[in-house]
Amino acid sequence: MKRCLVLLAIFVFTVSAVWAGGGKDSGGAIKLRYAHLGIEGEILTIFADDLAKRVQEQTKGRIVIDVYGNSALGNSEETVNGVKNGTIDIGMHDFASLAVFTPDMAVFNCPFIFKDAAHSIRVTDPYTSAVMKELNADLANKGVMRIFANCYRGARQLTANFPVRTPADLAGKKIRGVPLPIWMSMIKGMGATPTAIAYTELATALATGVADGQENPINNIYTGKLYEVQKFIMMTNHMQAIQTCFINEKKWQSIPENDRRIIEKISQQMANESVEWTLTAEKDYVDKLKALGTTIIEGKDGLRIDVFTDAVLKQVFIDFPQWEQLINRIKTIP
Repeated sequence: MKRCLVLLAIFVFTVSAVWAGGGKDSGGAIKLRYAHLGIEGEILTIFADDLAKRVQEQTKGRIVIDVYGNSALGNSEETVNGVKNGTIDIGMHDFASLAVFTPDMAVFNCPFIFKDAAHSIRVTDPYTSAVMKELNADLANKGVMRIFANCYRGARQLTANFPVRTPADLAGKKIRGVPLPIWMSMIKGMGATPTAIAYTELATALATGVADGQENPINNIYTGKLYEVQKFIMMTNHMQAIQTCFINEKKWQSIPENDRRIIEKISQQMANESVEWTLTAEKDYVDKLKALGTTIIEGKDGLRIDVFTDAVLKQVFIDFPQWEQLINRIKTIP
């Protein structure tokens, strides 16, 4: 009886260890659990699934990544905490979600600081960008996690049920933002009242008037069917949206060095590919949204991006004065 209990305890411990943040399967492969919030058809889902496929193929099955999308393992906060605690191996969300460990990491979510999509990927490359390498080292040195890959998600655009051309048009309006400080600061700079709402609750909040508008990349607006409750899209391009992939530091160090190098190479390749995927898809999504009756407002239609830029950056520098030097460094990266 005692022997049976001992064997049962060993079995339970082993299964729990594998479930709680991955482990090695019976064939000796290192298994990693990868959590993200993307829905089916979205760039995040495509990126995560393709990354997992390439890693397994190029490591010849030594590394197996199981992907859990559509918030299956929790919201953004739960994902970050899961990676921190090791119950999730890999998470994917905005840089600002990691600011609880490395406060300046949120600078990469700052609006109106990148030249274009390709520039945003160069600035945030964890292997070549001096700014990112410094912040990532701080994150890893704390023994929590590290960034190893980035996915370009597209420029974020503003939506509402009324036309917007300047910050004055948003006075008294509630605009939903990601529940992180930099978003609240940005929306305040846009002239609106920032309203923190989780993405999973966004469509309902817009339909019921909890929020008057929101901001997201074009692919999210389309795949999330936000056009059903928002009839105007303002092409403000206020953020170059990147979702960053972060891995538990202990788990990263447990991966053999040659396999880490393979993962790094794949990650860099896919970061650049994600720009191509997203820019191509955006054009198609814009055409589809127009066909569905959505009104697209651009600079030629009176949208004053220059006024938005000045107003938003003014607010950001009030709320985050410590970022001035970092932002200047980012702008000088070719």
